Amino acid sequence: MLETTRGTQDHLRLSLRRLSDDELVARLKGLAARERRATALLVAHLAELDTRDVYLRAGYSSLFTYCREVLALSEDEAYNRIEAARTSRRFPVILDLLAAGEVRLTTVRLLGPHLTPENHLQVLESARAKSKAEVQEIVARLSPRADIPASVRRVPERRPGSRPVGSLEPPIPIAPSSAGGGAVVSPTSAQAGAPAGSLAGAAGPPSEGASDARPGAAALGVAHRRRSAEVTPLSPDRYRYQLTIGGSTLDKLRLARDMLRHALPSGDDEAILDRALTALLTDLARKKFGAERKTASSGRETGWSRQGAVGRGRVGAEDSRHVPAPVKRAVWVRDLGRCAFVGTDGRRCGERAFLEFHHVRPYAVGGEASVKNIALRCRRHNGYEARVSFARGPVEEGEQPARTGNPTRVPGTMTATSRATASGWGGSSRGRSGTTPWERVLREQVGPAEAR
Repeated sequence: MLETTRGTQDHLRLSLRRLSDDELVARLKGLAARERRATALLVAHLAELDTRDVYLRAGYSSLFTYCREVLALSEDEAYNRIEAARTSRRFPVILDLLAAGEVRLTTVRLLGPHLTPENHLQVLESARAKSKAEVQEIVARLSPRADIPASVRRVPERRPGSRPVGSLEPPIPIAPSSAGGGAVVSPTSAQAGAPAGSLAGAAGPPSEGASDARPGAAALGVAHRRRSAEVTPLSPDRYRYQLTIGGSTLDKLRLARDMLRHALPSGDDEAILDRALTALLTDLARKKFGAERKTASSGRETGWSRQGAVGRGRVGAEDSRHVPAPVKRAVWVRDLGRCAFVGTDGRRCGERAFLEFHHVRPYAVGGEASVKNIALRCRRHNGYEARVSFARGPVEEGEQPARTGNPTRVPGTMTATSRATASGWGGSSRGRSGTTPWERVLREQVGPAEAR
């Protein structure tokens, strides 16, 4: 039996390798469409089964247990499909949206409790093709929740096989000792009536079983720092932000709060965090884009200066790969701090992590380090374009390297929902100036784009 299965798998792999790129993509799209239709049919059948006593007569106490044991669905699969089935009984249009791939099971589960006969069409339309984080933003607008008070609690030592700390329930405010152990922090605005600045000042002894710094605590802290912080939308433009920090970081936060008492008597932790991030972004922009130049009075460099870079012989040097700081700054703002690679279907990558400055016309064939010829790329797309450009040999004079789409085109609309979200800067809320919060913060910290 095993040999037969292995032979079938080998035959499948060989047949797939013979497919061209277009054939492989076409098959994938066809399979995905069939899976969506099958999911919609499964949800419709579950909706009908839920109205009958079939699973009870079969000896199962709930539809969930029936799905787990008879249909062999995982817990998450069963839960999502049952919730979607019950919501689709109220609003059958959901089945069509599921089959078309315009909404997902998670979307239906999150929105279901907030749908009414009056709003369901509008809400479902707003959730088309949205990510989970974006759907959570919609839920926060439909059912706003109050801010929660900032708090701190000690992270217990994680035992083998135990669940990691970091649930969405508000942490118990416990003041950790000075032993340096980790702490789970939820820096949000103070709730109405709650004392502001309670991030590190909650009184009370450690809970029973709370441990001091131990060998396992350090490893636990590292494990938590590797995970992304948990962000939950509470209401429009208000978020709960939860992460794990070390004792040293907590001490710095306390010290910053004490030193800012004259400017922030309430000790508002959100204001402290905002100030800290503003200072960090200013410092990063100065270092990343070379914000210093020598002056006759101070002997040091200040501000953005193309002339200072020219004086160092690093602008306009055809034999140098160096990208001048003014060019970096202009490109970073023009591309909005995102990968500007655009694929064959017009989709922009938009990745913000591990960005690199890419020569549209390769440096090896005379590409200049100018604003026109430099564009932001994520590491993967920068490497991809290098492979595409040079796999077929040197590029002829005046010829653009082979690539897909128009890599330097920036779409006219960006997605951003607020100044800080779980997925970064995601929604499409533009202010009076016509810019998104992402663009405004970017230009405040880096400076205006310069077209050269």
